Amino acid sequence: MGILQDDVVIIRQPDKEGGPTVITVNCPDKTGLGCDLCRIILFFGLSIVRGDVSTDGKWCYIVLWVVGREKTRWSLLKKRLIGACPSCSSASGISYYRSELQQPPKPPDVFLLKFCCHDRRGLLHEVIELTIKKVKVSTTPDGKVMDLFFITDTRELLHTPKRRDDTIQQLTDTLKDALISIEIELVGPEIAACSQASSFLPTAITEDIFNLELPDPGRGGVFTSDSISIVMDNLLSPSHTLVQIMCQDHKGLLYDIMRTLKDYNIQISYGRFMTKPRGKCELDLFIMQADGKKIVDSSKQKSLSARLRTELLRPLKVTVVSRGPDTELLVANPVELSDKGRPLVFHDITLALKMLGICIFSAEIGRHAIGDREWEVYRILLDEGEGSPLPRNKIEKGVWNMLMGWE
Repeated sequence: MGILQDDVVIIRQPDKEGGPTVITVNCPDKTGLGCDLCRIILFFGLSIVRGDVSTDGKWCYIVLWVVGREKTRWSLLKKRLIGACPSCSSASGISYYRSELQQPPKPPDVFLLKFCCHDRRGLLHEVIELTIKKVKVSTTPDGKVMDLFFITDTRELLHTPKRRDDTIQQLTDTLKDALISIEIELVGPEIAACSQASSFLPTAITEDIFNLELPDPGRGGVFTSDSISIVMDNLLSPSHTLVQIMCQDHKGLLYDIMRTLKDYNIQISYGRFMTKPRGKCELDLFIMQADGKKIVDSSKQKSLSARLRTELLRPLKVTVVSRGPDTELLVANPVELSDKGRPLVFHDITLALKMLGICIFSAEIGRHAIGDREWEVYRILLDEGEGSPLPRNKIEKGVWNMLMGWE
């Protein structure tokens, strides 16, 4: 028997004010489904405070308790979560969620958002409703900001006059008298291809990121998440490897774990996640390889454990470097093998800089191959003004805390 599309994802609002919203997902299983769902929830600005996952390898049942924004668009979230679930069908004549009715998703249309306005702090933070593929922002000597954003619309409606007009009106209302001009236009395939950054990065930048790649497990502080314990046990279950993780909670923690398992093609048969007092969390995951066997090879265990530890210690790389007389903020975001990166990174960076009172002189986003992985690299040239510049470590700490949800 099939399942109605509306029943694939059920969202139940809290019984008491301030309580978590409960999201239930009931659908066929696939490797990496947990990662895809966690990424969508993170994109909507929500935090997962508890989770239970159970699957027999064919069908899965997932329950997630989430907290976050008051103005969350729950209907759109449900639509996005359903879209990430594998399809199921029924022989009856009722309209079910069926794979044969689903067309392969086409790449989203790319639009060019151009606007000119008077310089002010927090400007880039105001365009968070759109997915930014690449940005070129510069400030002219007379104090004007010239912005070029290559964007896609998660609602896939920016080609309609109403959605375009609403977006322009929202930016106009936000920027008020600072706005000089604004345009949104659909770009052709050739220009869309040009919106992808070159894979080349200066050696100095790759060295800065590589220096951050291997954290010292014994050192906490600004650049890491403290106290991580990862234990693997093959004795408790005859068919699964038990992975027990205890660590400090941070924004997107469950996503960081799930994307690592997805990249390793690891399946979760049962999992439990819960946050604890003092910002701690615990996870129990019963996992197996794609061939249905537990992980008994010690080298594979060490490799997976080392990657999990690295991703939990430092899921993103943040550093501030000097480029001659200029100061540049570098943030590197790992890209999944499925070609998706952590959401809202640019939003958090610009919000942190806004709170620090730092203006952005120019910014570029691009994907680059560094080592054996692909990274989404944010290069932001800072305008520190005429006063005394903030210490580099204070900028790094402010951005890092915002990205980790510790602000």
